[in-house]
Amino acid sequence: MVRRVLALTSGRTAVAILTLIVLLAVLGPLLAPQDPLATGEHPLASASGAHWLGTDYLGRDVLSRLLDGSRVSVLGSLEVALTALAVGAVPGILSVYLGRGFEWLTLRLADTLVALPFLLFAVAVIALLGNGLTQAMLVTGTLVAPLFYRVARAATLTVARSPYVEAALISGASIGWVVRRHVWAKVLPPLAVALAQTIGVGFIIVSSLTFLGIGIQPPAPTWGGLLASDLGYLSHQPWAPLAPALLIMVTVWAANLLADTIRDVSGEAGHALVNSRRARANRLKTSDPDPDPDHDSHPVHAGGAR
Repeated sequence: MVRRVLALTSGRTAVAILTLIVLLAVLGPLLAPQDPLATGEHPLASASGAHWLGTDYLGRDVLSRLLDGSRVSVLGSLEVALTALAVGAVPGILSVYLGRGFEWLTLRLADTLVALPFLLFAVAVIALLGNGLTQAMLVTGTLVAPLFYRVARAATLTVARSPYVEAALISGASIGWVVRRHVWAKVLPPLAVALAQTIGVGFIIVSSLTFLGIGIQPPAPTWGGLLASDLGYLSHQPWAPLAPALLIMVTVWAANLLADTIRDVSGEAGHALVNSRRARANRLKTSDPDPDPDHDSHPVHAGGAR
């Protein structure tokens, strides 16, 4: 699947952008030219050689704060996506095999989580457990888990009705062996699409929570927090929100583009894409007008040379 994704321009573009964002999260605090928490004597300064993106209302370097805050956004979105995957995918697969009771219970839990507004529920849980990004992301990931539950359950139901799976169960194979040997390979592509989409949703969730001051308290830099602080000084710096807003938008767009590419190359569509590429390559090979490099393209006239 990875080679199929990278074979498409959209896949290479999405992977390149997301890799750059991950590098910013890993190396951003080290690449920050100044201390992101240090205040300066020139608040709301324009872009200059000392401050490439200017300064905020306390004179702090905006570029340094963006680079340092990238780690929080990336880690938060990954926590949301991985928590949702673990909480939703495993019960979704097992609900097909563990009987009516487990199926009914997990379906009712998924319906309950869908009905809860994630932002209000996250605020309530954080009020009980304490204000922290990890608590907020775990709660949010649990609320997003019904997406993975439904995707995993639908894909498992399709595979569970296959003759080879029924034959394996009749012959005495365990549920764990059937899931590992037959089910997981069929469930993985739709789960990969959902995971890529959830990473983009996670960036929006992290930005929304930090915009409201939930999870990470100022003066710690975050993309959402920078966006919130810049909106209060639009009369002085109307361009200030562009940098954090563009980072959020490009990251979410790349995650959605990756999800679309994975969907295009998986399943029957992926096999059709591979077959079309092979047919095109064969046509190019067979359409060579001059396969013999020693062939003389200038024919000899009748009569020969005198």
